[in-house]
Amino acid sequence: QLQLVESGGGLVQPGGSLRLSCAASGFTLDSSAIGWFRQAPGKEREGVLCISSSGGGLTYADSVKGRFTISRDNAKNTVYLQMNTLKPEDTAIYYCAGRHYHCPAAIDEYDYWGQGTQVTVSS
Repeated sequence: QLQLVESGGGLVQPGGSLRLSCAASGFTLDSSAIGWFRQAPGKEREGVLCISSSGGGLTYADSVKGRFTISRDNAKNTVYLQMNTLKPEDTAIYYCAGRHYHCPAAIDEYDYWGQGTQVTVSS
C-alpha cells in the first residue's frame, strides 16, 4: 500500500523555523516527484514547492520564495520542507503528495497524498 506520512508540524512564533518531513512507505521515493501543499481555514489548497525525481525544483507559491526550501534524502525515503522566517499567514495544514518523476503544473496531477500536518504560526 502506497502511503505518505507527514510529520514535524507544530506551533511556532513568527520569524521561527520548522522542518516538515514526508516519509514514504510501501514504495521508494527515488522515482517520484514530491510536492508540498497547504490549506488554510476557509481557503483552497495551494501548491508550495515540488522536487522531481532528479532533484529539480518547482515553486508554486511566490510567497515562500527565499524562505522555504525542499530537499530529498532517498536513502531515508523522505522529502523535507524547511520553512524559515515563518509568518502568521503560513498557518495551514501542510500536505505532501507524489507522482512519477516530474513536478506537474496542476495540483490534480498528483496521484497519492498524505494526511497532513498542522502548522500554526502565532505569538
